[in-house]
Amino acid sequence: MTWAAAHIHSASDARRLAQKRLPWMIFDYIDGSAGEETGAKRNRAALDAATLRPRILQNVSERSLSTTLFGKPSQRPFGIAPMGMCNLSGVGADLMLARLAAKYQVPHGVSTVASTPMEKIIEVAEGHAWFQLYFSGDGVGTFKLVERAKAAGYETLVLTADVPEVGRRPRELRHGFKMPFRIGPKQFIDFALHPHWSLSALFAGKPQMANFDMDGYEFDRTESRARADWDTLKRLRDAWDGNLVVKGVLDVDDAVSLRNAGVDAVQVSSHGARQLESAPSPFSLLPAMRAALGPDYPIFFDSGLRSGEDALKALHAGADYVFFGRALQFAIAAGGEAGLAKLWDVFSDELSIAMAQTGLTKLP
Repeated sequence: MTWAAAHIHSASDARRLAQKRLPWMIFDYIDGSAGEETGAKRNRAALDAATLRPRILQNVSERSLSTTLFGKPSQRPFGIAPMGMCNLSGVGADLMLARLAAKYQVPHGVSTVASTPMEKIIEVAEGHAWFQLYFSGDGVGTFKLVERAKAAGYETLVLTADVPEVGRRPRELRHGFKMPFRIGPKQFIDFALHPHWSLSALFAGKPQMANFDMDGYEFDRTESRARADWDTLKRLRDAWDGNLVVKGVLDVDDAVSLRNAGVDAVQVSSHGARQLESAPSPFSLLPAMRAALGPDYPIFFDSGLRSGEDALKALHAGADYVFFGRALQFAIAAGGEAGLAKLWDVFSDELSIAMAQTGLTKLP
């Protein structure tokens, strides 16, 4: 285990260590939220305000963190949220996450703007990968990606629907962060002051959005995605015979409409508060979502999770499964694959201990 990995005892430790190692531009891209970042604070405040019910004298000597997901076993009730350009956090990050997914049989959310081709990721993940899709422009390229995902063996497609226009994140804008990657004088100085990251990135080559080597389709991160509508969803449902998840759902009526339209699960999420600063806390909506959708309809959750106790809170509030995001990138930035493994163990230990403290031998 590396020195940095040995010093990761919480998600906060991973973030603190990552901040020291990453260029300012990269750290702020991963860490930043929309506007003045009150949405991110709201996410954390809602989770912090929730409490768990301690129980005593329950025999909790044997506990299981396993669950099922779309009828298949998963060794944890938490997976890896789709995150764009993960290799910015560390060379080979996408495949580190894929190996973790394979080991624990959890889904690795593969972003449309992943740094590694979708075919390679699902191979390394041994099938434990879901493809996250953005509808952009006129949709022609989008449906090409759907066909590629199908050909690569993906069984679950996650349509991210909460980004009709990319949110303004001032920390990114101040640094001039752009994709495809561009390096000017300001970025050069930033990278020179963070040689550990910069030398590794230099030898690995310029970061790319690896899923856009298709003829006639170049992805523009800032391109409007506003044309997507319910007819688009119908086309997607008709084109995809696997599991279809819609991510970014923050309205109960929308959730019910998605269920009625044949969507297999909804993911309650504010995109980590990166899009709409004034969005409500997704955690606060979970009970209403569960009440409206009934006891058996799958509800997934992300945004603001920082610990195994957070995961247990979300499961109690109505989620069937949750996803960690930024914290995993910080663990990679701090300590590479060893750092990622350490934080994953931390989350697992936190969840197991919280279950014991609250009298649970299996997940709620």
